[in-house]
Amino acid sequence: MDDREPIVGIDLGTTFSLVAYADRAGPQVIRDSSGDGRVPSVIGVLPGPADGSPRIIVGWEARRQAVLNPAATVYSIKRLIGRSLADISKELPFLAYAVRGGPRDTVRVDVDGRLYSPEELSSMVLRSLKERAERHLRRPVRKAVVTVPAYFDDAQRQATRVAGEAAGLEVVRIVNEPTAAALAYGIGLREQVSSAAGAKMGATPSSGMALPVAQPAGTAPPVRAESGTTVAVYDLGGGTFDISVLRIEDGVFQVLSTAGDTHLGGDDFDRCIIGLVQREVAEQFGVSIDAPAARQALRSLAESVKIRLSEQPEARIELDLGEGRLYRRTIGRDEFEQMIRPYIELTLTLASQAFRDAGLSPEDLDQVILVGGSTRIPLVRRRVAEHCGRQPYTALNPDEVVALGAAIQAAILSGDHPDMLLLDVTPLSLGIETMGGAVGKLILRNTTIPCRATEMFTTFVDGQTAIKFNVLQGERELARDCRSLGEFELRGLPPMPAGIPKVQVEFLIDANGILNVSARELRSGKAAGIQIVPNRGLTREEVERITRESIQFAREDIDAHRLIDLVNQVQFDTTKTEQMLAKVGAQLEPQERRRIEEAIAALRKLAQETTDLDELHRALVAFGHSTVRLAELGIRAALVGDRKPETH
Repeated sequence: MDDREPIVGIDLGTTFSLVAYADRAGPQVIRDSSGDGRVPSVIGVLPGPADGSPRIIVGWEARRQAVLNPAATVYSIKRLIGRSLADISKELPFLAYAVRGGPRDTVRVDVDGRLYSPEELSSMVLRSLKERAERHLRRPVRKAVVTVPAYFDDAQRQATRVAGEAAGLEVVRIVNEPTAAALAYGIGLREQVSSAAGAKMGATPSSGMALPVAQPAGTAPPVRAESGTTVAVYDLGGGTFDISVLRIEDGVFQVLSTAGDTHLGGDDFDRCIIGLVQREVAEQFGVSIDAPAARQALRSLAESVKIRLSEQPEARIELDLGEGRLYRRTIGRDEFEQMIRPYIELTLTLASQAFRDAGLSPEDLDQVILVGGSTRIPLVRRRVAEHCGRQPYTALNPDEVVALGAAIQAAILSGDHPDMLLLDVTPLSLGIETMGGAVGKLILRNTTIPCRATEMFTTFVDGQTAIKFNVLQGERELARDCRSLGEFELRGLPPMPAGIPKVQVEFLIDANGILNVSARELRSGKAAGIQIVPNRGLTREEVERITRESIQFAREDIDAHRLIDLVNQVQFDTTKTEQMLAKVGAQLEPQERRRIEEAIAALRKLAQETTDLDELHRALVAFGHSTVRLAELGIRAALVGDRKPETH
């Protein structure tokens, strides 16, 4: 047995969660006694002993009693992480449990008056997975690689880490779900190549880590074995969607681009069926299906219908409403596909965006991999094939592939695969607000992580002893059009003339995709920083708006940014010129001094009134030329001052 401390891989999903472990035989999902690797991401809070503490149940047991205990059974918790009540307003009618919170605060789940954070509830699922792994491995498990949607922001990633800590796990790495799936695929590809080469030479296949890749009938042809493979991972789960484009070559997994929606998945398909049933019951019987128990029952029914429609052309519904009222309905696959088609088309729009960002067309892809239980829906497979011009690769179990990839990443961190390297990307640009409301971008969208970027800034006002930094995320050029992730202040600066302090701002994104920002004034050594923990995640509308408007308003944004920079320069130059006039203006001829004063007033007036960038730039250059004599006098005075003896 390997004496090293085990690191497990965990897929913390919206509907199901799994834990996997990789040893010399390869990655494997850890299963229960019935052979099922899935643990429903469902938590039941039941009355406890006399001391009042509740009894917590997780997984299949919690799911089975959901209808009997609707208000105390929590599901789809992944959709609540990092959210405010406003963010989940469309979600609330479908939840059988109570949710509390302010408009800007992250939500809490209310069970019998006790409030639970999404992190605390997620930790209960993680603890259940940890215990399963410990029973299987027969030793303590303290470390894990946990996967998240690629479009999870820093708040949601931090929440995942906190949930792990609450479950007694050190989250040693956070990996994007589609990237984990590509790792599992890549190991299978390497094994195919290795096995093929070994068979050709009459040798036995490598005894290292292997991931069996069966090729069932009707799926895509075997993957190409030559070095260098470009793949798209289409990951449609219960609550989230991601699309990532990767290049796999010589053990390096490099993410070229990513796009996604943290609020799109199988739950939305269930709700199409729920909405249909609720409307028709109201029309036929005048009854509202709104009680918590009815919501839980209808949610389970809708999920069952969705699954049946993936396997057969129609599904029958019968709902006993009491008092002799019986709702009967047959839903055909065609009808269901019409209901969910807008969601599927949105995923393909995001896929096209990811292809463009990677500089590729669908024809450039070697393979399209389907991940997530919702990719079993025939319409999904058909539309992905049509959109990408190839049959998607479905040989890997879509429920398990992310957990297997997490286990492979855990093995890499344990040193089992030193020849493999995972390079992910950040989904949106990051920067700080600069004077006048512009954005100074330090890290651009789809930059490979981990990464570091630094840039020098300075002060704008004489004697400034503090600088406030507003950290922004988005593709626009103005701060008002981007999302603020957090703010911090650099205090205690020695008072100096504007433009003299040298402030180095550093953005650092670690391998988990978590952002740290720091600022240091180089002359004084004063420093400050922040690990970004915003109070809520990106909504679907925010992601769509950010990406759409960055293209729509690109020209206007660039012009607006340039105008802000020019106006700032006018203010800086004219202020410095006034200060210089006060110091050495007496050495000028009265007529020349009056001309400079008039030029200052004219330039400031132009900066307030014009939007003509070229005109303002020409005026600024001309102003510089007109003050050359004054600048020379100022330099001479400064040199004389510098020659004065220093005092200690």
